[in-house]
Amino acid sequence: MGEKGFEEALRELEEIVNRLEQGDLPLEEALRLFEEGVKLSRYCHTKLDEAQRRVEILLKDEKGRIMPQPFEPAEGKEE
Repeated sequence: MGEKGFEEALRELEEIVNRLEQGDLPLEEALRLFEEGVKLSRYCHTKLDEAQRRVEILLKDEKGRIMPQPFEPAEGKEE
């Protein structure tokens, strides 16, 4: 798949889902897109797992325990 970024892979996955949802593709094309979508989904899941492990490492205290931190959204970023 090459080394693409998470955002790019997620965008590609969204495009595939949109095309598959339209339902007007020949079977072979739909299967090819589905297969590519599964690969992209696994890639994104792996990247999210890696990010979670990195965050956990950063949150460990001096004894190696993960200390829960409250989530505080940045000011002005609420939707």
